[in-house]
Amino acid sequence: MKKQYIHEKKSSGEKESVAAGIWPGIQLYYPPVKFVPAQGRYENAEEAVMRLQNHACGSAADTILFDLEDGCHEKNLSRGFLERMLPEYREKIPGRVALRINQFGTEEYQRDLQSLELIGDYVNDVILPKAGELHGASEVQILAEKLEKINPKIRIQPIVEHPLSLKIADELMANPKVEHIIFGIHDFSRSMSIRLRPEVWFNQLYPFLCDLLLKARIAGCGVIGGVETLLPEGKISELLPDSDDPSEVRAAARKDPSLSVVLDHALSESDMGLTGKQVIHPQHIRVCRAAFLEEESELTRSWQIVEAANKADAWKGGAIRFENEMMDPPMFTKAMQRIIRQTVFKWREEPLATIKEALEKLPSKVQKEVWPYKSELTLGVKK
Repeated sequence: MKKQYIHEKKSSGEKESVAAGIWPGIQLYYPPVKFVPAQGRYENAEEAVMRLQNHACGSAADTILFDLEDGCHEKNLSRGFLERMLPEYREKIPGRVALRINQFGTEEYQRDLQSLELIGDYVNDVILPKAGELHGASEVQILAEKLEKINPKIRIQPIVEHPLSLKIADELMANPKVEHIIFGIHDFSRSMSIRLRPEVWFNQLYPFLCDLLLKARIAGCGVIGGVETLLPEGKISELLPDSDDPSEVRAAARKDPSLSVVLDHALSESDMGLTGKQVIHPQHIRVCRAAFLEEESELTRSWQIVEAANKADAWKGGAIRFENEMMDPPMFTKAMQRIIRQTVFKWREEPLATIKEALEKLPSKVQKEVWPYKSELTLGVKK
């Protein structure tokens, strides 16, 4: 059976398998008002609206991340634009909407909060940069109390951009509103005086990512990966296939040296269990998604393992032979995890009743290991 991806068109009335729908996936940094290099000026209101219609609405990104911090020069203009346009266009943006505000305690931060009072109903996530660098974990607590009054559903995603933030990451993630934390690799490397090379940054920062991942798992949070800067020489529309099949996209990306690096980093982040990745260029969206998606053969094998465990009723104990391997419950549940990841990203259509039935057979401790996140996992079918 052909797998259907979320960005492929569905027929009306078709059922959609859902699992929480809470993971950030691929987050695209989006400047509300953009600089026009060819003309040496910033967009006017009409141009900004046209770009919003053409690029944010219907974007392939899972999260549109409106940036009011480092990537935003015209902050007042950008806040005013969002206050006018986001209420009108929010329903046309298919994924989540995030807002990166300015550093805690600054004048711009206070202005951002005032703007959030007007647009908070249209925002899913608030990104807190340089989290904890000035006042520790109290920054998250104070922001959470403010957001609770604006819109209780908003979640906070702190960015770890300094060794001080990494040191207290467990405290930053202790707040209930924090379900994912971001590894800000560029500011972090500057703070550590590391000469970051775009081709090998993952290896350079791997020890620090492992530290953050360990703390995140204990806290029940996901980790969002680093921003890539390498771009292909040609247009990506000419390099990648029309299909979103991960095997085809990966093979095409391998033909370009820059995209191959981006793909390798994203594959490593996916293998490490990260729950999303940030991009600053739309050309990276499909490549990074292809890295986080399971290939058809991998997913089919995971389903076969789950079905074999079901048939042997081996979830609580016992080993089975699968192909040329001996497998026991830890291997069954890892296969289950791979299936759950695809549906939580909402990139796949999967029959989740089998997973739900198998999950309920596991001891509660193992269930928490299969889903090690503070957010509740909901498996069901949405009509």
